[in-house]
Amino acid sequence: MEWWLVLLLILGSLVVLFLIGVPIAFAFLFINVVGAYLLWGHVVGLNQLILSIMRSVTVFALLPVPLFILMGEIMFNFNVAPKMIDAIDNWLGKIPGRLSLLAVLAGVIFATMSGSSLAGCATLGETLVPEMERKGYDKNFSLGSIMSSGTLAAMIPPSALGVLLASLAQISVGDFLIAIIIPGLIMASLFGAYIVIRSILQPNIAPKYELVSKLSVREKVIATFKYVVPLSIIIFLVIGLIFLGVATPTEAAALGTLGCFFLAVIYSGWNWSYMKKSIYGSTSITVMMFMILTGAAGFSQIMAFTGATQGLIEFATSFHFSAIVYVLIMQAILMIMGAFMEPLSILMITIPIFMPIIKTMHVNPLWFSVLMLINMEMATITPPFGLVLFTMKAVAPGYTMEDIYKASFPFVALDVASIIILMLFPSLILFLPGLAQH
Repeated sequence: MEWWLVLLLILGSLVVLFLIGVPIAFAFLFINVVGAYLLWGHVVGLNQLILSIMRSVTVFALLPVPLFILMGEIMFNFNVAPKMIDAIDNWLGKIPGRLSLLAVLAGVIFATMSGSSLAGCATLGETLVPEMERKGYDKNFSLGSIMSSGTLAAMIPPSALGVLLASLAQISVGDFLIAIIIPGLIMASLFGAYIVIRSILQPNIAPKYELVSKLSVREKVIATFKYVVPLSIIIFLVIGLIFLGVATPTEAAALGTLGCFFLAVIYSGWNWSYMKKSIYGSTSITVMMFMILTGAAGFSQIMAFTGATQGLIEFATSFHFSAIVYVLIMQAILMIMGAFMEPLSILMITIPIFMPIIKTMHVNPLWFSVLMLINMEMATITPPFGLVLFTMKAVAPGYTMEDIYKASFPFVALDVASIIILMLFPSLILFLPGLAQH
């Protein structure tokens, strides 16, 4: 069977399964079982598929994933995050777009504690939407700032999605986590700059905040040292130790989780029900992600075995485009897919296809993978099916989906601007990994 026909059948079957509502993991599992049986030699192929699944989840590089998820669950369930937000809020004063800017800063904080964009958006939405309504903020402006800041979870370490992407792309997890630091901060800076500039140019969309903190500077400093500075210790344990070459990503994740646990107990006291909820939540999310990962591994092997991957590489390179043209085409494809699918599904389908082409074109896979992650972050707020959009609707039921769609467009444009900046200046991605000790 021709490689293009195999590729068409596999992708077409996946699309049909997605459209009829089959969960992602089971859709890929079904395709893998049928493909292995028909294309790998019946029972021998099924045995090979089982071995492939075993190898895909027994990888040392994946160990940080459940630990990163547990970090976020502990910090949220023990209610540590709100205290940190209040401490930062005290410093903002009457700055234009204060509450929207607070949403971005809080999004950065949440991103250092959790890899979940949905959890960040839900928490910020429940906290800030009522306050923004009382202050008379423009609905598009307020909703957009909350949704965009919630998506920063994928771009600022620790990032469970980032670890999965790096593992699928077969690049260093440690280097990848370090590489996304500057891009994540660039995105947060673009969001913040847009909020402040637009608030100055259109004061009616974000009325001035007359009631500001009455705390003295001394009290603000004490609150900052009490609630914000300890977070920097967690960040150092996770990222600093990897950067210095002292710990592997797995060891750093374990130390970060231990630090989060002690921090949560110090702030909120021991609570077994919170701890049980954290363990249960992190376990269920991890199992779901690993189920999807096993599907991705089998999918990649079937593609390679049938010759679809090699055929696609030869077809793509036959056009003799420059490497940057291939990168642009791939980013455009990811953006289109992001409007209709969720990030894990996109990664599972595209990485086995894109990465061999990227390596054949001698494009730095670390640089390209970071661009992919930004695209996956953007997918969560891209209409019509971005997951964060529906999360925003759930926590702000008084707004229509049309309102939420309109609110997302400026920040989708800012995400595209981030990708363009990082394509023009690749050193922004590669600088920190180059400094890291190995």
